Amino acid sequence: MNQPQNRHALRILHWVENVGLIVILLATLVASFQELQVMVAARKVTLTDLLLLFLYLEIFTMLGLYYKQGKLPVRYPIYIAIVALARYIVLGMKDMDEWRLLGVAAAVLMLTLAVLALRYGHTRFPYREDGADGE
Repeated sequence: MNQPQNRHALRILHWVENVGLIVILLATLVASFQELQVMVAARKVTLTDLLLLFLYLEIFTMLGLYYKQGKLPVRYPIYIAIVALARYIVLGMKDMDEWRLLGVAAAVLMLTLAVLALRYGHTRFPYREDGADGE
């Protein structure tokens, strides 16, 4: 492909990306307001409600980071997964057998270790911002 075609393809890709991000933003806003309505109607706030709101907040943070930096650190979706698994444990702890609970806890531990490895790798072996590998 030559340069004008590349620019046109990149412009289309950027447009599709922005539409997708706006859809995610709107869906997260709707879900947040729906959860708030449930809490107000129940006149009660539980730990699972707070964890769900925290998940929505993490999605907003992730979208904001993407718009500010133009890229998304992989650890943010991992944070969301950790909170989602914690919420799953809190919601279903009474109905979970020991092996399922251990499995979910092990998944949280593995995700936490992945974040630690990513953070360590990023500080110990930083990469250049322009994407070049230094050769």
